[in-house]
Amino acid sequence: MRRTAALVTAGVLALLSGCTGGEGAAPDAAPTTEPAAPAQVALLPADGAADVAPAGPVEISVTDGELTEVSVTDAGGAPVPGRVTDGRAEGTEVWTPDGQLEWGTTYTLTATAANADDEPAEATSTFTTVTPESVSTPSIGPLDGQTVGVGMPIRVYFDEPVTDRAAVESHLVVTSSTPTDGAWNWMSDTEVHFRPSQYWPAQTDVTLDADLYGVPFGDGMWGEKDRTVSFRIGEKHVSIADAATHRLLVYDGDRLVQDYPMSAGSPDNPSYNGPHVVTELNADRVMDSSTYGVPVDSPDGYRTPVRWAVRLSDSGEFVHGAPWSVAQQGNSNVSHGCINLSTENARWFYEFSQPGDVVEIRNSDAGTLTSDIADWTIPWDEWQAGSALK
Repeated sequence: MRRTAALVTAGVLALLSGCTGGEGAAPDAAPTTEPAAPAQVALLPADGAADVAPAGPVEISVTDGELTEVSVTDAGGAPVPGRVTDGRAEGTEVWTPDGQLEWGTTYTLTATAANADDEPAEATSTFTTVTPESVSTPSIGPLDGQTVGVGMPIRVYFDEPVTDRAAVESHLVVTSSTPTDGAWNWMSDTEVHFRPSQYWPAQTDVTLDADLYGVPFGDGMWGEKDRTVSFRIGEKHVSIADAATHRLLVYDGDRLVQDYPMSAGSPDNPSYNGPHVVTELNADRVMDSSTYGVPVDSPDGYRTPVRWAVRLSDSGEFVHGAPWSVAQQGNSNVSHGCINLSTENARWFYEFSQPGDVVEIRNSDAGTLTSDIADWTIPWDEWQAGSALK
């Protein structure tokens, strides 16, 4: 009896041992995982920010997560339509309104992100845009829809001095159908020009997007509105007026089409050297010395009607008909600084020309051109140094 009971007991123990996996093995342990770091959301403008530029960036930065939702509402709670795009910095998104943020208005930005465990995190910023002391819309040349020559720079003129040049320049965007290496140069506090390193390629379409609404110009002045100007670069007309040979060589593209005798500025009134840009054409014009400071009734003064006048600078230089100097054209310089041609030749040149064409005056006794458009006299490295964006 005792032996039988011992066998039964041994069998039960063996059965129990088999149920535990044998050889004393412990049950499988449950895997352990660390929770994901919570997502963190930072906003710009910061909560409570005032005098915010309406055109300034609205940025959302997310750490340890991904952005899932962005909303902007005005002071009344109405949603402001917009879109989110990637920012320049890694992990940064930029919200851009479909329209424009208003002056002196309070907005609330709310952004939500989720971490790797899909746990949400939210941040909110309420900010107010600036109420400007004054607003300004600059003038732009060339005009929208105009066709100009290869030497015409883009010119932007401001009513008052611009002290925040970098902010303004960063919102002046030039695109062209033929890519160029163009750059901006601040000619003064109220004027900035854009040109390529060489003359524009002929038959090129150019667009300036001056996105200046809500951009600070400095000293309390702000951009009033956005403007877009599109124009076309036409045929390449670059002429050479040589004061030493007394010849005007006229090129259509790379082809010489005219070789005219001419008379440049006299030794007492020499023409300026350098590339001149055509800005104006007048079939009839009165040349008046008082326009550049010499009284008409003085010994050197004059008031003379001329035909077929093509303006080259704001210092009184033109290509025009001068029948009184035909005998000197081709052999001596006798003008007050203009390029004198016969009436017939001047008419041909007038009909050939367009604003933006270039006339390069060479070998004159005067210095280098100083004019409202003397852009091509500035070496390219110096031109680039005139940009506010480094």
